[in-house]
Amino acid sequence: MTGVGAGSNDRLALAVLTQYRMATTEQMHRVIAPEVRIEQTRRRLARLREEGLVDRITLPQAGRTRVWFPTPYGVQLAGEWPELRGRRPSRTVSDPTAVRLKAGHTLTVTETALVFLEDARRRSDVCQPLDWIPEVHHPVGSGEAVIPDALLYYQRGPADGDNGSMLRAFVEVDRATMGPERLAAKLPAYERLHHYVPVVPGRRPTFQEPAVEEWRRRYPLFPRVLFVLDGTGPAGAENRINALRAAARPLAPFMLNVPVLAAPLADLLHHGPSAPVWRPVHNPSKRVGWTEPGHRQAKRAGQPWSG
Repeated sequence: MTGVGAGSNDRLALAVLTQYRMATTEQMHRVIAPEVRIEQTRRRLARLREEGLVDRITLPQAGRTRVWFPTPYGVQLAGEWPELRGRRPSRTVSDPTAVRLKAGHTLTVTETALVFLEDARRRSDVCQPLDWIPEVHHPVGSGEAVIPDALLYYQRGPADGDNGSMLRAFVEVDRATMGPERLAAKLPAYERLHHYVPVVPGRRPTFQEPAVEEWRRRYPLFPRVLFVLDGTGPAGAENRINALRAAARPLAPFMLNVPVLAAPLADLLHHGPSAPVWRPVHNPSKRVGWTEPGHRQAKRAGQPWSG
């Protein structure tokens, strides 16, 4: 049927913008159609804009870069699709002023997504554009929640020799806009999520239905935690990794069960995230690939490791 392929790519473009919040023209091209000329992506986005599904702003300080985002109509339409069902975009996702003010961080998060997507394509692993899910809400009680910058689903290919295991990661993208201690404070929050068991009023756990951690309702194994560092040079990255290491010391049981890694975004862009550029925060003298630590230690321990 003529036009079916074009329609499916339009749908993917709108779904990506709704889920990622925003992206530049070049980023959209690399996500949805890297095999064709970028002019086709420009025409696609222009058509979606004419239909009232997406809009754009121009960032004067970034060489007049165009940043695309979904309109309220686009968010409403995409939210009805099965692939986005249950996702809750930010209330300001369609507000041009909010897009302008959040562009620095959100576009860096989108660039981080591309690091993993493009690496998966090179390695014949499975990581589709919608396998990167920003800002997934994870309650930890008392009205508080852990909200990573993104949740990543990634399936290793047969070439990796482990029968295509599924990996999951909470990704925190740090642009050095807060002090190292504030960044490190995120680590105890993940430890709290790892142990959090919700209390149901009027109901007590039983032998048949024991209380379980909240995260087990979503994941068979707790996702690993990846800190991606940007906006600072090598000395600044070292300071931030040292702060994470200090925060990890009191969390030994958690650190034994969940790989927590940090790496500069510049290294991921240059070498790819599967390269040994990640530093375990409890032992930053090491360099590992992000898929490696849990896999190795699971073999040594003879038990499953976090996904």
